[in-house]
Amino acid sequence: MQFTLYAITGSPEVTYKFETPANARRVVHVPLFGLQDPAEHFHRDLPLAELRARRARTDDQAIGERFLPLLGALLDGLAVTGPEIRDYGVTVHELWRWFAEHDWRSTWRSRLVYETFAEHVRAHAPADDRPTVADLNITLHWLSSFLLPLAAPVPRADLVHATIAGFAALAGIVAKHRDGTPFLVTEHGVFVRERYISVSSAEFSPFSKRFLMALSGFVARLVYAHADLVAPVVEFNRRWELPWGADPARVRAIYNGVDPGLFVPKPKPPETAGARVAVAAARIYPLKDIETMIRSSAVARELVPGIRYLLYGSLDADVPYVERCRALIAELRLEDTFELRGFHSKPPELYTEGDICVLSSISEAFPYTVLEAMSCARPVVGTDVGGVKEALDGFGLVVPPRDPEVFGRAVAELLSDDEFRRELGRRCREEVLARYRISNSVNAYRDAYLELTRRAVAA
Repeated sequence: MQFTLYAITGSPEVTYKFETPANARRVVHVPLFGLQDPAEHFHRDLPLAELRARRARTDDQAIGERFLPLLGALLDGLAVTGPEIRDYGVTVHELWRWFAEHDWRSTWRSRLVYETFAEHVRAHAPADDRPTVADLNITLHWLSSFLLPLAAPVPRADLVHATIAGFAALAGIVAKHRDGTPFLVTEHGVFVRERYISVSSAEFSPFSKRFLMALSGFVARLVYAHADLVAPVVEFNRRWELPWGADPARVRAIYNGVDPGLFVPKPKPPETAGARVAVAAARIYPLKDIETMIRSSAVARELVPGIRYLLYGSLDADVPYVERCRALIAELRLEDTFELRGFHSKPPELYTEGDICVLSSISEAFPYTVLEAMSCARPVVGTDVGGVKEALDGFGLVVPPRDPEVFGRAVAELLSDDEFRRELGRRCREEVLARYRISNSVNAYRDAYLELTRRAVAA
């Protein structure tokens, strides 16, 4: 199988963390923010004369006749919640065709576009929350940025596989309408759910929040309506996918998998051998609710004196949140209990530094950290979010999110009962070997690819 990879990022300045496999023919980098001119990014192989011709074609007459009707249809679609949402896939395809022939920057900078956008959103805004000029500017900027995948080339393919039911999946909708290409969508974290969480805590105006959620919901519904198969990594995701329009007959979970030959049980190293240790591997940002984890260590310390929490995760991903965590550790006088250890270059060794693993997230899908810890025969204390309970039921302790008292007591329970903890660890390893090998996951995706492509050929 040969792949073209679309990498959707926030910024044009990125560093690849993985080597591109030999069967990945091309990586199309789509940075949603920070580009001065998308044409220079996506169409470097086009002659300068063609880029100039595109700009020349993007005049007021062409915008008025072709683009504004598409923009109006798109904005109308933000209010659609029924099965007719699928009809708006034509709009997305036609927008892609427009940007294949016209200039992105000139289009969105057109006064006609701004006036049409402003007129539409003002007409549909609640009477008590009319958008300000600032609201109009920021939401139009969001719209153009999040639709940037429509400026990227979409090669002809046998199948499109999107890893989120969000803006990254727009290429699948384009390919479906242009070529009838089979379309598979994997859901790790549910896009709409996590968008709700992030937008609710953001410092935007109420109007801006509503617009961003309407746009995100529109795209999610559109993706579900076009997908031939929605393959969440956990059954839990159905609770969101079905109400947002996914066809129950086209939803099939494909669980994440890990390599049990890489994540293997080992004794603790000398550094931690004499202590009771809880280990965590997590990105340090609000969705992981590290503050609850920190507070739980204060509870556990009262029950298990000398306990240590070791948290591994980048200290640069969300610096303000890291500083909040440092301040909380100092406030609770946990410097000798809770350690922020930064990035760990060898994840298989990370889990065996402790007796157990902990996870305090307020949103998850089917986290790899849980499976990796289980494969290392380390039982997990995890919050009851996403598919955590599906993995840990009978193999760890599941606690309510944002409850440091219950969390800390569960940690103390596992660390205080050696026999129970070892038995759970043994069962964890056996469960991974039986159900969560990476080969199981890879084979399930391969089978889905073959099923969808054969069905397309037969049609």
